[in-house]
Amino acid sequence: MPYKHFLYRQWKIALPLWSLISPLIGLAILELTGSTNSPVFSLLKAISLISIVLSAVHHAEVVAHKVGEPYGTLILALAITVIEVSLIVSLMLSEGTQGSTLARDTVFAAIMILLTGIIGLCLLLGGYRYKEQVFIKQGTNAALSTLTAISILTLVLPNFTTTTPGPVYSSSQLLFVAIISLVLYGGFVSVQTGRHRDYFLPEDEEESHSAPPDNLTTSISMGFLLMSLALVVMLSKKLSPVIETMVVNLGAPKSLVGIIIAAVILLPEGLAAIRATRRNRLQTSLNLALGSALASIGLTIPAVAIVTVISGFSVTLGIDTKSTLLLVLSLFTISISFNAGRTNILQGVILLVILATYLFTTIVP
Repeated sequence: MPYKHFLYRQWKIALPLWSLISPLIGLAILELTGSTNSPVFSLLKAISLISIVLSAVHHAEVVAHKVGEPYGTLILALAITVIEVSLIVSLMLSEGTQGSTLARDTVFAAIMILLTGIIGLCLLLGGYRYKEQVFIKQGTNAALSTLTAISILTLVLPNFTTTTPGPVYSSSQLLFVAIISLVLYGGFVSVQTGRHRDYFLPEDEEESHSAPPDNLTTSISMGFLLMSLALVVMLSKKLSPVIETMVVNLGAPKSLVGIIIAAVILLPEGLAAIRATRRNRLQTSLNLALGSALASIGLTIPAVAIVTVISGFSVTLGIDTKSTLLLVLSLFTISISFNAGRTNILQGVILLVILATYLFTTIVP
């Protein structure tokens, strides 16, 4: 539908004005308020954060429409993960030894939110609206196999190594795991975008759709997508002391702060996945969720390994027994759910119950 604003009339930029204005307002709020955490400024930051997330989702869909699947979902997953890695590394360097568990907690929270939260909600909404939804099993199985291997090797295996006491890899072990993480993720991306690209395409990919945006509109959307994602991370970092104070006042464990921040960072992907499901494009939703989970580990662990080796302080990667059980349960449940090639509402309910259990046992361990 043609836009009526001056940008469209003058340069044919087919983007809604709110999607361009929201990040600019967020940037202004960030600059003007600085590190001030008064209730009024915190509320402004929170409102701005929500509007920027919606803007990021819109620009991601524009870029995805231009480049097609699965490249569109891959771009969004990589963009968010790169910024997530930057946030984790910066916090690790600023906190020193106190940030030794930050990477583990953030990556594990992201995986659980993606696997049980985003996928669970997509299956619930899709099952309610369409009763059953279909996807391509080969692509989903490839992603799940890679995710199972990379998550166990990075988050569970450290608990059983003996070179270094505790759930910690030695320097050589950490570098080895960083390399195999890159190998596994790189292998998955090459399959997704090359040899078996058809495994990740929605069934209606070849059907007629609206014309893709022009190069100028796509370039502007790509720039505003990166800006929006960066602002999401920066605003999350500014709001984290407020969230931490609220969590402490409620008497909840500090690890809940990492879950909240991870949930905020993953909001663009979550909303994009839900919108795809509502259009009966479950394959796109799965590409987003599973691809993001893989990128979260495959890029974060190598970055953390480099920082750890250079800085000289140790990083704790091994999750505890309760978290290991929940991770294995999530992977096992999704593998069974996706074995038939069709999904229904019950599978979404089961995954959301696992998410609720994860959140509850984090608050009440």
